[in-house]
Amino acid sequence: MPQEQFIIAQIGRTIGLWGDLKFHLHTDFPEQFKVGHTYKSNRGDLTVADINFKRGTIRFRGYESIDAAKKLTNAKLFADIEQTKEHCDLQEGQHFWFDIIGCAVKQDDEVLGVVEDIQRMADTDYLAIKTDETLVEAGMSKSFLLPYIDRYIIKADMEEKVVYTQDAKDILEAS
Repeated sequence: MPQEQFIIAQIGRTIGLWGDLKFHLHTDFPEQFKVGHTYKSNRGDLTVADINFKRGTIRFRGYESIDAAKKLTNAKLFADIEQTKEHCDLQEGQHFWFDIIGCAVKQDDEVLGVVEDIQRMADTDYLAIKTDETLVEAGMSKSFLLPYIDRYIIKADMEEKVVYTQDAKDILEAS
């Protein structure tokens, strides 16, 4: 079974004469991009020849002319779970989205639901939660969004696959 791939960047237009391309990150871990690293793309494997975060540009081996680089405009770069874990350094209390998705959401001893997705709006991540069947049968919404902020999240336990919350039921009841 092929590993699930995540979009981590998209390539934009060419800049200058040497194959530099505009670089749009779709990750919270820009440090994973290093000269010499190879990434899967929808145009084949691409190896980073140069990267400039200040200018937001990237260049790939074998594409060091403007004509060659133009072939990569709008290409998407991907990483799988293994690559992501290898190249990204999490801080204490940080988790990858793919680890949070699928976790049960609990308040006290009650399971409120399961994280189905994570959505970013402005600077805040929201857990998209599928409400537990027993609560849906009790007349509550089939799903709800919970801001992933200290106000509501006590901790996320990756061993137990549980996100412990406070006041999350109030949001569910208001949904």
